Amino acid sequence: MEFDLYTLVLVYSWMASFIHSSQPLTDREYDDIIVTELGKPTTLPCVDPEMTGAVTVNWIKSATPKGKKKVLFSANAGKVLSGHPKFLLADTNFLESGVFSLVFIPEMGDQGLISCLVEKQKKKLRQRVILLALLTVTILPASPVPYGILRLVASVYPYYIVGSITWAGPGGTPLRSEVKQKMETVTKIPHFNKNDEGTYVCVLHPKCNRSRATFSFNVDVKLDVKRENKEGIWGQQGRDASVASFTNVTHGLQISTGSVAHVPFPLFCPPIPGDYVLVHWKNLDKRIARKLVYQYDRWRNSTKTEGSPLLQLAYNAHDGFFSFLLIPEFKDAGLYICEVFLDDKCYSQKTTLSVLKVSPSSTSSSLHLSCEYSVISQVQQVGWSHQNMSCRPYSFSPGPGKINVNISLPITADTAGNYTCMMRLTNGQKIWAVYTVTLPTTESTGVAAPSLLPPLSALLLLVPLVAAAVGVLLWRQRHIFQGGIEQSLSHHSWEAENIYENPEDMRLTSPQGSVYMDLKPGEGDDIYKELDRSEPSQC
Repeated sequence: MEFDLYTLVLVYSWMASFIHSSQPLTDREYDDIIVTELGKPTTLPCVDPEMTGAVTVNWIKSATPKGKKKVLFSANAGKVLSGHPKFLLADTNFLESGVFSLVFIPEMGDQGLISCLVEKQKKKLRQRVILLALLTVTILPASPVPYGILRLVASVYPYYIVGSITWAGPGGTPLRSEVKQKMETVTKIPHFNKNDEGTYVCVLHPKCNRSRATFSFNVDVKLDVKRENKEGIWGQQGRDASVASFTNVTHGLQISTGSVAHVPFPLFCPPIPGDYVLVHWKNLDKRIARKLVYQYDRWRNSTKTEGSPLLQLAYNAHDGFFSFLLIPEFKDAGLYICEVFLDDKCYSQKTTLSVLKVSPSSTSSSLHLSCEYSVISQVQQVGWSHQNMSCRPYSFSPGPGKINVNISLPITADTAGNYTCMMRLTNGQKIWAVYTVTLPTTESTGVAAPSLLPPLSALLLLVPLVAAAVGVLLWRQRHIFQGGIEQSLSHHSWEAENIYENPEDMRLTSPQGSVYMDLKPGEGDDIYKELDRSEPSQC
């Protein structure tokens, strides 16, 4: 029992000492801060030319001002009285020069308060207290670095002295830094290549330092040329060059969706806090190879775009969660592949986008409304309707991907109003565009047909609303990525069925079997139903 009690007291004392030693010190408890690299020769300065003669110098270490003292080195009259062999005085003739600086190679455990105490006949003449902090820098993987991702990790002991740590690349290029743990600050160089070789600078800004000094440390990094990827991530090979070493790829469930031309559309990426993101695009209606259209490196804060389609980050992506906003042209329909890279892992999300576009034209006798739609393989039905239930506009298809309506001129009360082109995808989602035909005014004849585009003020209001919705959906995505992603306007279904072997087949089919259908308002949730193509227009 006595042994157990004694052990408990020792453990309690050790824990109390450890907790106390990890508490921040104020700048009144030391005279200066010295930050040095672990394992690098270091000099603790202590100089006073007026203190010469028969003096004794003592270097004493303690974890706290009132903590237990330990003599590191002691000397007088040119003789070493005590101390570890690794400690030396910078000047052996200190009795005449007054230079009492201590030279040594620090090891882990040497950090803390170290005092230079100068005495004469046991009377204290001078005491200088230095707070010594140790910095370690880890290069992952070790230099020379193979092509891939470089991580630089800076750790400081004791950590409480750190105000901030910043990193800069070769040539002084600022890099993003993040605190991963209390003692670790990390920066990354994705797709490290020949251009990234050089000297990286780590700068520590102490939290409490009356001199406001900073401490800089150089880290030399080289590329393993034997394993260098000549093309690099920004090269012409695009994705193939960047992911050659990424064998661990996680694919999200494919999204099939649609949008109206010129209306903001949110393009989602995997909800993973990544290092950088690539977006590829492919036109599915034409045999064109996919291309890299957007790339963003959050550590370098580097962005590159490759022309149309024009994407922009939906919100601040510095935390690594990526999403984009697209205002699509009709030609921007197709397959979007968003790839998020985190260390040596890749997360991929595919989105197939159909775009719906309505455009007017006119002759002396008719107003023509053309409804175009893209990515035919995921379109189930397309058709026109009129706001007047009794009015059934006659529509016809001049070819794949287009369905038209002709309205006789002049416009009458029966033919005026809203004409809606609705596209239903194979997953049940519905997208529609409305075109308004108005009666001619008394001052002029003809058709007054406002543009499909919303007013600029309404569009400007719509963009932040869409961005806010993107943020909410991204928050939800983080919880469901492993099980699949849901995104739809009217119906949740992600298995897009390719109902045509080739769009050219539709051109050869009879009207009864074509997807270019006339639709009219129905009942319930299904607001359109197929019309018999033989029925004449009743508008």
